[in-house]
Amino acid sequence: MSHRAKKSLGQHFLRSKSAIRAIVTSGAVSATDTVLEIGPGEGVLTAALLETGARVVAVEKDRDLIPLLSETFSEALANGQLILIEADVLDFDPAAHNLFAGKYKLVANIPYYITGAIFEKFLTEKNPPSCLVVLIQKEVAVRIVARDQKESILSISVKAFGNPRITEKVPASAFRPAPKVDSAILAVNDISTNQFPGDDTQEGEAARRAAIAHFFTIVRAAFAHKRKMLVRNLETVSDKASIAEALTSLNISPKARAEDLPIGHWFELARLLRSSDK
Repeated sequence: MSHRAKKSLGQHFLRSKSAIRAIVTSGAVSATDTVLEIGPGEGVLTAALLETGARVVAVEKDRDLIPLLSETFSEALANGQLILIEADVLDFDPAAHNLFAGKYKLVANIPYYITGAIFEKFLTEKNPPSCLVVLIQKEVAVRIVARDQKESILSISVKAFGNPRITEKVPASAFRPAPKVDSAILAVNDISTNQFPGDDTQEGEAARRAAIAHFFTIVRAAFAHKRKMLVRNLETVSDKASIAEALTSLNISPKARAEDLPIGHWFELARLLRSSDK
């Protein structure tokens, strides 16, 4: 039984068995894992995840697919290996389904149009997955890993919380209907918000959220005008003396541009400019 893909939901159903295997392998999924799958679609990746023995929580927005998935996986649903939830994953609360920090993996073939929103939600989530493996647009994956050493807001936004790498390229022909671009499997491992100061108390969590917000205020300001030097862009969020002192202490050239700074410098820059917030 086949389901007509809905353009409004960005649906492209994966058909390549080798790509499906590669996604599961990239997440090192085993019988001891709990996996959150976003948009199971017709269930081809779901089936491969279940075959590993893992427990799967599948979140599907398209209500027309729920009967198909319920029928296909009736046994797994009955024995509790599969939990099927009809919901928009952007409104999904992992903790409400016993998915706690570092205790589950996110593995999915996601709609391209919510790629950024999914990264933002699950990388900054109070209960983030231990790893995130997604099939996304190849150009986006390449930009995230920044092999050309040119960083972007997107690459910094991912690297601030984990270590991204491309595990395999997937051609457009692997899908039905075929998208207009090729895809890639992106694995983000070692996901954590511990790079930002805070702890598990309510006050500590608030402090961590504030540190994350400040970090991205600095990053967004730094990338606001690509042709301008870093020091000029930062003047919208800090004073010249503080900026000069921070760049000197980090041995960053006053002529540097935001794209030239590796992730480690961004943490230090945000820390040094914290006290000089306007």
